[in-house]
Amino acid sequence: MNPASPLIFEPLAMERVWGGRRFETLLGKHLPHGAVIGELWEMVDRPEAQSVVHDGPLKGKTLQELWINHRAEIFGEKHAENPSPRFPLLIKLLDARERLSVQVHPPVSRAEELGGEPKTECWYFLHAAEGASVYAGLKQEVTRESFEQALASGQVEETLHRAPARTGESIFIPSGRLHAIGEGLVIVEVQQNSDTTYRVFDWNRHGLDGKPRELHVKESMGSIDFADFEPALTPASQSLVADCPYFHVEKQEISSPLNIGKADDFSIITCLTGSVGCGGVTLKPGSFMLVPATPTEALLTPGAAGTSILVTRLPA
Repeated sequence: MNPASPLIFEPLAMERVWGGRRFETLLGKHLPHGAVIGELWEMVDRPEAQSVVHDGPLKGKTLQELWINHRAEIFGEKHAENPSPRFPLLIKLLDARERLSVQVHPPVSRAEELGGEPKTECWYFLHAAEGASVYAGLKQEVTRESFEQALASGQVEETLHRAPARTGESIFIPSGRLHAIGEGLVIVEVQQNSDTTYRVFDWNRHGLDGKPRELHVKESMGSIDFADFEPALTPASQSLVADCPYFHVEKQEISSPLNIGKADDFSIITCLTGSVGCGGVTLKPGSFMLVPATPTEALLTPGAAGTSILVTRLPA
């Protein structure tokens, strides 16, 4: 194996009641016929879901196998002693044809007690329809008590901070932040490797089975940060998308070849606009590749004017 060869994984399509078909119509991806797809899990290492290498010498290998058996070779010496038994990130695309439930992920301090996994994430708005918005945090002066009253009366929306969302903007969602994705958004999501979501309110919607969707009010109330008011979105002009203990995400414009190679570290590249090539692989918008650690160059070459990418890494 050429250690600098980028790895492409097979995405896993997830049917969701709020999903649509824009991965197909907007990004040209192949989707299961007739299904309402809300998520494509692009890189995942979980017991219930595994990313598999699409082609090349490592074709058929799972992300778990690479993390356990080829840690230093693929991910770099920097992560050789990482204690995580699984690859620490889960990277997705989301297609919100309808708005998602009002939800929260448990913080580290409460996750075990509540029976879940902590999850901090960030959203990059790959495409935002006119008028799209997100809900994040609470309106000023909303208290636990007033939120509980709103929950009992079905008026939760009145307590939530709603912000317009535009293509190229992003927002950081730490665990404990109440949030909901509004309709009309296609999102790149980088998150901790967790699949714990507590739904506190779901707009009185029914699931794919026709029954009211399960809520997790007790767990949600134990997770919500009631001092989190009206967080700001990150403007499209800012290159830093997220920097936290779990991941570092940066946006870069590419007008000439860029050496992304690092001798002791890997990078996950997401094409946002234009196209970008590396090691014989070409990405179009909404496509991903993992560039392994390499002692030599790993050149990203723009294939069109206006090429931009996300670069995601684990913290040092």
